[in-house]
Amino acid sequence: MAEDNKVFSKELVAEIVDRLHIADLENATIGEVLLVASALEEKTGIPFIRMDQGSPGLPPNRIGIEAEKAALDSGIVSQYPAAAGVTELKEAASQFVKAFLDIDISARACIPTTGGVAASFASFIASTQRIEGKNKVLFIDPGFPIQKSQLKILGIDWLSFDIHDFRGDKLRKKLESFMCSGEIAAIVYSNPNNPAWICLEDSELKIIGELADKYDAVVMEDMAYFCMDFRKNLGKPFEPPYPPTVARYTGNYILMLSSSKIFSYAGQRMALACISDTLFDKHYDKLAIRYGDSGIFGQTFIASILYMITSGCTTSTQFAYAEMLKAACEGRIDFVADTRIYAERAEKMKRIFLDNGFRIVYDYDVCQKVGDGFFFTLGYGHMSGGELLKELLYYGVSSISLGTTGSEQGGIRACTSRMREELFPVLRQRMEWFRKDHPTDD
Repeated sequence: MAEDNKVFSKELVAEIVDRLHIADLENATIGEVLLVASALEEKTGIPFIRMDQGSPGLPPNRIGIEAEKAALDSGIVSQYPAAAGVTELKEAASQFVKAFLDIDISARACIPTTGGVAASFASFIASTQRIEGKNKVLFIDPGFPIQKSQLKILGIDWLSFDIHDFRGDKLRKKLESFMCSGEIAAIVYSNPNNPAWICLEDSELKIIGELADKYDAVVMEDMAYFCMDFRKNLGKPFEPPYPPTVARYTGNYILMLSSSKIFSYAGQRMALACISDTLFDKHYDKLAIRYGDSGIFGQTFIASILYMITSGCTTSTQFAYAEMLKAACEGRIDFVADTRIYAERAEKMKRIFLDNGFRIVYDYDVCQKVGDGFFFTLGYGHMSGGELLKELLYYGVSSISLGTTGSEQGGIRACTSRMREELFPVLRQRMEWFRKDHPTDD
C-alpha cells in the first residue's frame, strides 16, 4: 500500500503521542485527539481539518452579550446568585419551552445550571438516590462520553445499548429487557443525537415515556442541539411543527437545554434543567432521610445537590441567557436560521467523503435519511473506528472514534463546527490522497 501522500509521517505522529503520554491513540478521548492535532499543527504550521471537538463555530449572539454587559454595569454581580436562578431567566425559560415545544413547565421548575454537564451531573445524583434499589442509569447510545465519565466519578453503575438495530417498534422490547429488573433509575439520550445526528421520532419517544411510567424511571432528554433537525421547519415561536420530545408522553422527565450551540454562547457555561412539574413536586422518603430536607425532588435537586456542585450560576450570564430566550420567543432571534450553516457545511463535507469511498454509518432514522447538521458519522472499508481515526490523523483530519461513544459500529464522528470555506478544497485533496493510499474492494 502506497503511503507517499501522508501529510504527517507515522514517526512524527508517534513522537507527539508519546510526548503527550497518550496510551492508546485508537481509543483516545476528545481531549486527547485535540491535543495531538494542536501539537502537530503547532510543530509544522500545517492546518488540520478539525472534526474532533463539538465547539460552536459561529459568533456569539450579540443580544446575549449586550444583556450581560448591562447586568455587569448594574452592580448586581456583587451579590451571590440564588440557587434556584434569577427570576428573569426562570420565567423566560418557561415561556421558551412553551413557545418552541408547546410544553407547560412552570418557571420554578426551570433551573439554571453551569452548562449541560452540570445539569446531567445533578440529575444523575437525584435520580439514582430517590428509590431504594433503583440506582442504575441506562444509556441509549451512541451518546456523549462525558456523561459516563460523570458516573465514574459518582460511582454509579450504568447499562447501555447501541440503538442502531433497534429503531421504531424494536425499541420497546430492547428497552424493556433492561428495565424489567427494576434497577433502572434514569434513561439518557440526546435528540438530535451526539454523535450520530439521528433523531428519535415521536413513536419512539412514546415508547420511552410509557416505559418510564411503568418502571418509574426519570428520562433525561439532552436537547443541546435544540430545533437543529433542519429537515423540518422548526423554530417558529408558538407555531407547529414542534420538535419531538418525551415530555408529551410522561411526567418523569428532565429536559436539558443549553445556550452553547443554539446561541453560540458556549464559553459562558449556561444551560437549564427543566423538570416536569409532576416530578418536581414528588416526595421521596429516601431523599428526605439522606439530605435532611423535605424530600421533594425539585427542592432537593436545587438546594441539596446542585448548589453543592456549583453554588449557583454566574448572575450576568443568567441575564444574557434570559434575554436571548425572550428575544427568540418574540421573534427577534431566529436561532434555527442562525445555525443552519452547520447543515450546509455537513452537506459539502459528506459529499467529499462519499466521493472518496467513505460511507455514512448512521444513515437512516426510522423512515428517512439522517439530516445534515452539527455532526455526522463516517466509516471506511473494514476499518474499525480507532483505525480510521488514527489513519486520518496522518492526513491532517481529526475526529473521534464511535467506539468511545458507546456505538458498536465501526467508524468515526465528524463535527462541522470548525470547518471553514477555504478548507473544503484542502479536505478534498487530502481525501483523494487517502483513497489512493487505502484502496477498498468497493
